[in-house]
Order: sequence, then C-alpha cells, then structure tokens
Amino acid sequence: MNNIKVIIMDVDGTLTNNKKIITKKTKDALINAQKSGAKLVLASGRPTSGLIDFAKELKMDKNNGLLVSFNVSKVVDCQTNKVLFNETISIEHGQAVLEHLKKFKVKPMIDKEDYLYVNNVFDNEIEHDGKPFNVIQYESRGGNFKLCEEHDLASFATYPLNKILTAGDSKYLKENYIEIMEPFKDILSCMFTSPFYLEFTAKGIDKAKALDSVLVPMGYKSDEMIAFGDGHNDISMIKYVGIGVAMDNAVDDLKSVSNKITLSNEDDGIAHALSDYFDCINI
Repeated sequence: MNNIKVIIMDVDGTLTNNKKIITKKTKDALINAQKSGAKLVLASGRPTSGLIDFAKELKMDKNNGLLVSFNVSKVVDCQTNKVLFNETISIEHGQAVLEHLKKFKVKPMIDKEDYLYVNNVFDNEIEHDGKPFNVIQYESRGGNFKLCEEHDLASFATYPLNKILTAGDSKYLKENYIEIMEPFKDILSCMFTSPFYLEFTAKGIDKAKALDSVLVPMGYKSDEMIAFGDGHNDISMIKYVGIGVAMDNAVDDLKSVSNKITLSNEDDGIAHALSDYFDCINI
C-alpha cells in the first residue's frame, strides 16, 4: 500500500499533545507501523535524555529506532545506544557565546551528563503569553535533568557543547535576536525553536543534514520517508523527505512547504495521516 520505510517526527507540538503525552491512538498507530517494518525516528531540540522515555513507550528500543536530539546535532540508536552522528560547538566558540550572552536579559542553559547548568536556579521565570513561566523547571523536567548552578557558565564550559539554549521573554528575544546572534552568524547556527527559545548549534546543522548523514548510509532513500512537524526548525526535514506533513497547529511557513496538512497534535494528526499509507492503522 505504500513505499514508506521511515517515519520521522518532531516531538513537542507534533508527537505529543499539549500535556506532553503521546495519546493511545497515536501510540498504537506507531507501534503497528513498526510491526509492518517501518523505522521510527524522533527528531527534536530536546536532549537525548528527554527522548528516551518516549522511545521506550513506542517500543523503539526494541526496533532500532533513532533519536535525533539537541536540535539535531546528535543521533543515537536507541536500541544499542550507539552514537551515529555528533557535531558539537567547539570549546572556544561555546565560551565566546556564553560570554556574549551576559550582555542580554536571557537565561542561558547548558548540559553535561545528568545535569542542566544555569546561573541561578531561583532566577527562573520569563514572561510567556502574558504570564510568568518557570522556564528552567520546564527545560529540566523535559530533559530529565538535575539542576546545578554555575555563576560563570563561560568559564565552566571547558568541553564541547551540542547546543546552547537561550531562554527569554518572547518579546525581548524577538527585539534582540539579531544582536544576540550577530557575532556568530557565520560560524554557528542560531535559530528560534519556540518563541522563548533561541538556540546555538554547530554551523550547518539542521534536521535534513542529520537524517541524510545517518539514514542514507543505512540504505534508505529520502522518498521512502515521511516526516511530521510543527515548527520552523522542521522546515528542512519536511522539504527533505518524500512526504512532508505539517500538523494543523504548525506555523504557516512550515505548512507552505509541506505536501500535506494533517490534524493537530491534540487530534491524533500523526495517526490520521499514517492511516492513508498503512493497512495496519485504522482510525
């Protein structure tokens, strides 16, 4: 019924509903797709640790699923835990970014092993949708991190970073992001992954590059892939695959480059779209 061998999904706003839960209908559809031979790939800005529980829930750890994490700078086989792709920010550039960020009203966050490092765990709120929002708690819970304070993150970061996460009031970031990224625009990638998150990664990193670097050597072709997303950082992935699907809740820029638009993340959009391609999925 179909030529789809790989199903690629963003997580927040795509795979999960607004409560950060994979609904039963979507979960069943993805497990059945794997039974029919499809490979699942989670492609997210989250750290690897923030994807593992979802992967287990979908039984990806028993079916060689892939975790594309840290805004796609790292790819891990979640059955073997083997790192298949890893492009980091150099120590020199990482420290320079963190030093530069001291000039702005933002909250930088970096991770190391089980910990998320911030300047002050009590200075944790930004304004989002007109309300106070504990962004440090949100990020640490989403990544399954313990929290640790480091007054000077630039001095602390003596190791390569997969990404530097910068949080701030949505309005402030929109007004200042050009100045924030200006010194690094030619040497690093910098993008919004939500209205309150601006992220730095190694230059040229995007979801299409990570997928192409890992899946093609495995023997998969881009026209054998279907991808689902909702945000600006999903655009390269949606354009790369044979069938690019935007969630109904996706930004307009993503919808404009997609082959299809499905239902929202609240309405099992992934399951509904896959039912057109897999006999084993009934909605």
